[in-house]
Amino acid sequence: MKTTRGLQRLAIGCVSIAAVAGLGAGFAGPATAAPSVQQLTDTIKQGVKAPTKAAPRTAQPNTNTNNRSIAPQAVSGPFTVPDGTASTASDTSGVGPQQTNFGNAFGYAILNPNAAPPGANDFGCKPKSGQRPVVLLHGTWENAYDNFARISPDLKAAGYCTFTFNYGKLNITNGGGVISLIPGTNGTGDIPTSAGQVATFVNRVLAATGASKVDIVGHSQGGPLARQYLKFNGGAAKVQKLITMGGTNHGTTLLGIGSLGRSINNLGIDVLGFAQLPVGVSGIQQVVGSDFINKLNAGGDTLPGIDYTVVRTKYDEVTTPSESTFLTAGPGATVKNITLQDGCPIDLSDHISMSYSTRMVSIIKNALNPASPVVCAPSGPLVN
Repeated sequence: MKTTRGLQRLAIGCVSIAAVAGLGAGFAGPATAAPSVQQLTDTIKQGVKAPTKAAPRTAQPNTNTNNRSIAPQAVSGPFTVPDGTASTASDTSGVGPQQTNFGNAFGYAILNPNAAPPGANDFGCKPKSGQRPVVLLHGTWENAYDNFARISPDLKAAGYCTFTFNYGKLNITNGGGVISLIPGTNGTGDIPTSAGQVATFVNRVLAATGASKVDIVGHSQGGPLARQYLKFNGGAAKVQKLITMGGTNHGTTLLGIGSLGRSINNLGIDVLGFAQLPVGVSGIQQVVGSDFINKLNAGGDTLPGIDYTVVRTKYDEVTTPSESTFLTAGPGATVKNITLQDGCPIDLSDHISMSYSTRMVSIIKNALNPASPVVCAPSGPLVN
């Protein structure tokens, strides 16, 4: 019992460290009071000057063909590790228990960083009629287990073939940030590189299951990562539905730190480069107004033929303002933007805990199958 409580305290402590670093979770209350995305974008654009120093160290889309994506694999074989300058992706090993809150899941993942959430990665699973395999993409500083130890077993129980892996692991010396020293910390590497890792994994899932398309569920960075894959890595032809939870789809203000940092960067002082020390490459790429975010959203939020379900929580302290996660439908796409608390004010889930919300799980199942009901149940922040 003491060990479990200690790990829970460690989980909360690490999340608090993340808040100080600028991309983590603190109890800041509803994010709706934050400045609008347009206001922050205008702030960023004011007084832009050509840098007089070396270009900022914000990671750019990978042009090195050796690092662009992971080499093709056997259907269930391990990922190939690229050279030391790129992030790595890895398959899960072993299966952890089902969890009902993030604190316990985080504690378990500290000791078992490569564990799969229960119900995931049965490469012998064949989708039922009318279903597609579901690929789960974790968020920044998370992993396949601690992000989905609640969602994965629920989807499996509902009859879905579920699959997940760990992507974007980058060590501290190559830009992964201080947080990368914690076991089980992934999603810190260059997001376009991680999208290549998603492409490899989806291809394996399709080959194993015989399906022509998958559905994707992404939390936090998992939202824009999936959209990067759809837009630039051929994913639009292989995905039918994308469901995001607190996705940093239009970037995050990092509670204003991002806006300030980008403004200073535009004056030629590489403050965001220094910020990568605690935050990591992917954290900087998710700042509102970053080159990554601008390129991702250029030409519109959506792609034809994809059904999008986008969920925000009013208490999101990472994707700020929380409405910035919402997408606008373009030609040939459908978008359903949902606020978790609409019709269920007793759900107080924040950014970290929303993947452990009973209501969130039911929204995912309803998005996959409209006949599945959406429920309301109490849920709290972080350790609900």
